[in-house]
Amino acid sequence: MKILVCIPSLLTGGTEIQTLNLVRALVSGGYRVVTVCYFEHSLEMITRFKQAGSEVVCLSKDGTRIGGWKGIIFLYKGFRRVLKQYRPDAAHVQYMAPGAIPILLLRLLGIRQIIATAHTAADIYSSLRLVHFIQQNCVRVFTCITELAERSFFGTSLLYTEQTQLKKRNHFTIYNALPAGISISRQAKSQDRPLTIGVVSRLESIKGMDLVVPAFAQVKACHPEMQLLIVGDGSLRKQMEEQTHETRLKKAVEFAGRQPQEKLSSYYDRIDILLMPSRSEGFGLTAIEGMARGCVVVAARTGGLPEVVRDGEVGLLHEPEQIEDLTAQINKLIEQPALWKQFSNEATIYVQRFSFERFSQLFNNLYQKIENKY
Repeated sequence: MKILVCIPSLLTGGTEIQTLNLVRALVSGGYRVVTVCYFEHSLEMITRFKQAGSEVVCLSKDGTRIGGWKGIIFLYKGFRRVLKQYRPDAAHVQYMAPGAIPILLLRLLGIRQIIATAHTAADIYSSLRLVHFIQQNCVRVFTCITELAERSFFGTSLLYTEQTQLKKRNHFTIYNALPAGISISRQAKSQDRPLTIGVVSRLESIKGMDLVVPAFAQVKACHPEMQLLIVGDGSLRKQMEEQTHETRLKKAVEFAGRQPQEKLSSYYDRIDILLMPSRSEGFGLTAIEGMARGCVVVAARTGGLPEVVRDGEVGLLHEPEQIEDLTAQINKLIEQPALWKQFSNEATIYVQRFSFERFSQLFNNLYQKIENKY
């Protein structure tokens, strides 16, 4: 069975990482995979997709994004050319900008087995009428990355398992998986040193990065031994550096910059309390990466984070935008080392539900059911 995996861009975001996981899973299941990228792409990600076993076709050779009617015509011609060359049995569309257009075009061009994966919740859409039309008339399966997201789209949710029966049209939740290079730690984190607070993130407002240094300043006032490690880069880096200067915390804060995926484990291993004060988060890939390495996550109660970070079981949640609440949750872990230890140990057990092996097993099971009813 040949599967066309369709995605707008091949850069280094969470959607691309999870699409790479999907490719790895399908290839391991014996499927031939062709990844079609419509617009922006990087040589690094193209190489990683090829190394995972996929052929890669970039419709826009220079990565230019084309909008409007020209963009629709561009996609139609590109898909028609790819379908003629590869003759796939199914298409798996990553449902993000430009939204439903690729699904409608693939359907128009004769593809009947279409699977769509939404990587966000429904709150980014002003209307769900088109999403519902697509799910009811165009795709065989619509998967979401959390049950919260699935309910936001369709009102109900169902975690997909091997026992799930397919109907003519379906929607399920299949959780994202740990990316390659992040293994689940088998060794407990050491407590023979002061706890280190950290973030691993794009340094952007949507990730709540402007809240990190002010919260750390409050923590530092109560616990002078604490250190802050910031891994990542973005438009807020200069502002965050200025915040450390204004609060006289320069010696206590390390800016490590953006790091390649294969080096992230070593940074997570240095972090004991991982902050995710996001203003919006579809899933929270950083959370499961950190938990896999024994970090205790303190995250905003927003998006998919409450589903991924079980409050009071493996981590703590704080109210969005509330620096005082964020600070209080961090202080709770510092002042109760036994609680931090409990959460850290539980996190490495809990996170196994997000393993690549489980992700691969579920998607291959889904495709086997689709193939048997083809």
